[in-house]
Amino acid sequence: MYKNIQYCSFFVFVFIYFLFFIIFHRVGYMVQIKINLDENEMPKYWYNIVPDLPDPPEPPLNPFTGEPAKAEDLETIFPKSLIMQEMSNERYAKIPKEVLEIYKMWRPNPLRRAVRLEKILKTPAQIYYKYEGESPTGSHKVNSSVPQCYYNMKDGTELLTTETGAGQWGCALAYACNLFEMDCKVFMVRSSFEQKPQRKTLINLWGGNVVSSPSMETEYGREIIKQTPDIPGTLGIAITEAIEYAMKQPNAKYSLGSVLNHVLLHQTIIGLELKKQMEIIDTTPDYLIGCCGGGSNFAGLIFPFVKDIIDKKSDIQAIGVESSTCPSMTKGEYRYDSGDAAGKTPDLKMYTLGCQFVPPAQHAGGLRYHGMAPLLSQVLNSGFCKAESYREYDVFKAGHLFSKAEGIIPAPESCHAIAAVLKRAEECKKTGEKKTIVFNLSGHGFIDLYAYEKYLTGKMVT
Repeated sequence: MYKNIQYCSFFVFVFIYFLFFIIFHRVGYMVQIKINLDENEMPKYWYNIVPDLPDPPEPPLNPFTGEPAKAEDLETIFPKSLIMQEMSNERYAKIPKEVLEIYKMWRPNPLRRAVRLEKILKTPAQIYYKYEGESPTGSHKVNSSVPQCYYNMKDGTELLTTETGAGQWGCALAYACNLFEMDCKVFMVRSSFEQKPQRKTLINLWGGNVVSSPSMETEYGREIIKQTPDIPGTLGIAITEAIEYAMKQPNAKYSLGSVLNHVLLHQTIIGLELKKQMEIIDTTPDYLIGCCGGGSNFAGLIFPFVKDIIDKKSDIQAIGVESSTCPSMTKGEYRYDSGDAAGKTPDLKMYTLGCQFVPPAQHAGGLRYHGMAPLLSQVLNSGFCKAESYREYDVFKAGHLFSKAEGIIPAPESCHAIAAVLKRAEECKKTGEKKTIVFNLSGHGFIDLYAYEKYLTGKMVT
């Protein structure tokens, strides 16, 4: 009797096992896979790529003397603590406890596998993404706005000024300034200021003050408006205005959302988390893909992996994707250029279209900067990553497909990365190769539905 019960139990177990095998074999592609980290596993240090580059970075130049900029040259617009990070050669920078506690509101972010997308594409490739849209402001930008505000607060700053393209950085800085009880002044590129009124509302809700750039609040803004009244604005112009405004206010500093070394440093928390998550599933990416405007989210994704690429321990292909209407990496020159339109910032060695370049008012407002981060430009120029550009209609088409598959509406900027992902997935389908593709979904597109409506109604033609 006892043996019969044992046999029955065994056969029931086998039956249930095979039942689950059949079910998951058939619908496994419909189950979302997440690779989570415990909050105690969140990185405690940011990673600085500078000491691991084969050649030292070219220094920023003082725009008035042409000589390498010194720390004191930057103290009029940045706090000393961030200048130290900007010029640091140390491989790691400890994340302050106060910043870590705020990070824990949304970090560590899970790594997700896009199984539904894989099924729709009928590709053997495995597609993973880090989703930065779960942050309080809906993008990766708070990874840097929080520490920037923290260091400014510690150094006695009472007002921070900044520029913003699509509004993500302006929202992130307003949110972080609110956390540390500082005032925030945002100069928002005019085209995005008119396209995305909800961003203005968010900035105001968090206590920030936002104006359209060029504006009548600065000498440079008034000059531009007088010369070209209908100009859509540029990030270069907005940077000039923000710096001018900061220099005329007491206890004020300027804050930048991309491009500079310390901003890329803060964003490496994305790639550091990703490395741990890839180790958990014992997988190495074949492709690392991210969109590129100034370079912060792409650099944050790939820099922790670039050391292995430099040392030839890895054959990962890192691909930065930009807009074809502002193709600094694919059509720009690698040279010294000003970071702003009026030449008030130090000259930076970077891929650039020229600081006077005025891109059209496309919806991916975060990808409208004339240059690319110097550290990322150096990595690209050295052949450790690649660059591609895509048309606006094609990236929205890619974002539309992703939203139907995964249920997340990606930001227009992130759609550029998705377009490159689909290209690799299609290549794998043709060759039968089971590649691992990882991309950074840098933010959600809930405030970009106007642009998606243009795409759906056939009014987007570029």
